Amino acid sequence: MRLEGKHALVTAAGQGIGRASALALASNGATVLATDVNPQLLQSLVGIPRLRTAVLNVLDKRAVDDAVASFPLLNVLFNCTGMVHEGSILDARDEEWEAAFALNVRSFYWLIQASLPHLLNNGKGSIINMSSIVGVKGLPNRFIYSATKAAVLGLTKSVAADFVSRGLRCNAICPGTVDTPSLAQRIAKAPDPEKARKAFVERQPLGRLVTPEEVASTVVFLASEESASYTGEIFHINGGMTL
Repeated sequence: MRLEGKHALVTAAGQGIGRASALALASNGATVLATDVNPQLLQSLVGIPRLRTAVLNVLDKRAVDDAVASFPLLNVLFNCTGMVHEGSILDARDEEWEAAFALNVRSFYWLIQASLPHLLNNGKGSIINMSSIVGVKGLPNRFIYSATKAAVLGLTKSVAADFVSRGLRCNAICPGTVDTPSLAQRIAKAPDPEKARKAFVERQPLGRLVTPEEVASTVVFLASEESASYTGEIFHINGGMTL
């Protein structure tokens, strides 16, 4: 029970990394508020010990403020929400840029801003932000996505620097390609899904996709006191893509 006494809020908890992380946090003793915009996806989490669910649209600032206010003992925040845009700068459209920054960056800003009073008041606060390998390494056809994930790293380091003297930690996770339902949906839309999946696997030197549970184990570590000396750091979980 590494996280006994901790209270953690997780976004995008309905599937993939968010779901695996919510389950891992709860199984390690944390009280978890698992949120997602899709109520159907949250159904599989109902009834799990130490875990309650709530529908949350992170694009609605008032909803974000209300969700955080309903969880006053909060001392762990995992910003997991995100979307992937494909294409180069020549393919980019203003509305896609704005939508990606609203979800991938602005929602983190809103959640952190709303959560900080609780995190500071409750002590030993930990913020964990989901970035990506594309935030630190250029990959083809990820222009908008790369820009948002690099912004998350800047946001993370800024918050870490501003509040390190007050005992608050803020770190980022940069996964490679993770075997999630979201990835499966994107692969299914490819002209040759089998070829597309093979390409995703082959670009990771380890020769396989990262699992959601592997990312979740890092989330548990960063939520725990075992990581008490880590702040402003970037944690790579990418099967060797940064080698």
